Amino acid sequence: MALTSDQRQHFLEYGYVAVPSFFDRRETEAMQTEVARLHREGLLRNVATDGDGKTSSTTQRNLQICPMYRQSGLFRALPFVPKVMEAVSGLIGDPVVLHLDQAFLKPGGDGMGTHWHQDNAYFKIEDPLKGTAMWIAVHDATAANGTLSVVPDSFREVYEHSRDPYSDHHIRCYPPEDRAIPVELAAGGAVFFCYGTCHATGENRTERERAGAAFHFVRADYAPAEILAPSRNYNPYLTGEKATGGLEEYGVPVAGTWEKEVEKAMGTGHL
Repeated sequence: MALTSDQRQHFLEYGYVAVPSFFDRRETEAMQTEVARLHREGLLRNVATDGDGKTSSTTQRNLQICPMYRQSGLFRALPFVPKVMEAVSGLIGDPVVLHLDQAFLKPGGDGMGTHWHQDNAYFKIEDPLKGTAMWIAVHDATAANGTLSVVPDSFREVYEHSRDPYSDHHIRCYPPEDRAIPVELAAGGAVFFCYGTCHATGENRTERERAGAAFHFVRADYAPAEILAPSRNYNPYLTGEKATGGLEEYGVPVAGTWEKEVEKAMGTGHL
């Protein structure tokens, strides 16, 4: 799924672009099933704290798995899907390297959001437009259940970040929230936002859980040195002459396995 020239221009001008129905119904159901399995097997942990940055909260839950590739063949294969690689390379250029993969699940009723931050406060690449996140609405994402919100144009600014006392490892900033836009998407939609875009998710005030999967990509010539080290067993090249379909980084070919992993999830999972 190549993005249109208008979509690419929106990303360059505002720092983000929303793409409804990026994944089809079957792919989306497979992701829902896989997140349910990861949750059922206790592989997501609560990163919400009581306000001291360390004591796990018993009243709020922000469940995270990071990284996912060790635990999920489906999510390991997802960055190698041709439409993903084509969309990302169209936004940040080639060669593309996978930077990070993770998922957050907000349970119904006590699901806590992730506070405002810019990814580049963590990653510190020279040009924030040369890295992008792809945030996937695993379930329908609405304002009521805490969908992703962004501050358009905020990649042009650098906000001071401090330790988030309501998370055991996150940092946060305080952008002008009156400029924020909630991005509501049906399940299977995706939001691409560059490393400088302020973003956050809200509380889940509904009775049903909501999950989002997030993949981060960086152009190799802007990547932090440590993710390109020869000893790495992660951070695969997805495009360019060094791309091996995951063989170099994972020891097995991963490109081309997406359909098999979707079929596997659909055959063994229970929605």
